[in-house]
Amino acid sequence: MFAINHAATALIIKKFFKDVPIVWILISTQFMELLWVLFNYMGIERTTTEKDMRYVGDIHLAYMPFSHSLLTMAGMSVLSWFAISKGLGEPSIGLAVGIGILSHLVLDLITHSRDMALAPFVGGRKLGLGLYAKFPVPAFILEIGYGTFCWWIYGGSIALLAVILLFNLANLPMFIASLPGAKQKMANRPLLITSFIFVQIIVTLALVGLLS
Repeated sequence: MFAINHAATALIIKKFFKDVPIVWILISTQFMELLWVLFNYMGIERTTTEKDMRYVGDIHLAYMPFSHSLLTMAGMSVLSWFAISKGLGEPSIGLAVGIGILSHLVLDLITHSRDMALAPFVGGRKLGLGLYAKFPVPAFILEIGYGTFCWWIYGGSIALLAVILLFNLANLPMFIASLPGAKQKMANRPLLITSFIFVQIIVTLALVGLLS
């Protein structure tokens, strides 16, 4: 999912963990993506595109065996829960963070193409339902509907809903090939894509945190 809706996931988790500071939850929901950004900048993981960028399906997360592998991130979820619960004596924070990390994994499995490895250095078939590549318009409807659902469950302000809707609508050209947008400038420029996503992560986390 796009950054705004991972951030919106924090609202549902916060609803059930009222005593946990939302900053913990927000960071946990984007922990995987922040690792992905770092590893792309370092050249450890790799992103490619088609020659012409028409829509989100033309972005290929070609190699990301660490930040988005199932066993690694499921293990990180459990490890975070254990370390925070036992090491810091904060069981509620530990559980919320563990759920936050796992939420990103589940949402990406639904939307990504088959680019998510079972574990680092393990070959074989990769996982992902491929919603972005196969059904981009239904994927957009899912994105904006999911973000709105998170806001509704949380019972947030109109300003918070506006942020969720506006960021989703700003991503619409990524789902509809005929709509112009910044995507045309991203072809064969993987670090520009990485930077674009990184900025979205930081801005959406900040806005959701401030307005929640």
